[in-house]
Amino acid sequence: MQEFDKPVVIFDGYCELCNASVDFILKWEKKPEILFSANQNPPGQRILEQFGADGADLSTVFFVEKGKLYKESSAALRIACHFRFPMNLLYGFIVVPRFLRDVVYRWIARNRYRWFGKKDTCRIPTPEEMARFLLE
Repeated sequence: MQEFDKPVVIFDGYCELCNASVDFILKWEKKPEILFSANQNPPGQRILEQFGADGADLSTVFFVEKGKLYKESSAALRIACHFRFPMNLLYGFIVVPRFLRDVVYRWIARNRYRWFGKKDTCRIPTPEEMARFLLE
């Protein structure tokens, strides 16, 4: 299994909410270390395959950190650990039982295209972002 020395976010590249979330992460992370891959791109597919996760599952964000794969609300909260204050306080929601957090997460995920929209193509990183995206 390939190990990454940096955490990786795997997201739905067509989803406007997911793309806005990537922008949010880039804005709030403590230091620029998180890498990104759209679920639809080969690197994201390979990573998910390594963990036995369904690469066709666009209903969740995945987060790989220290050899472990997180999904749904657990992924979102683990990502929040990498934020600067005060956004890192979002991690405090970890005290809410996962089954309750995931019910809310899945409800938002089911409605995200309707509420936020869907792109025709995956996100194209800016030249400044290019080194942070796993593309091939």
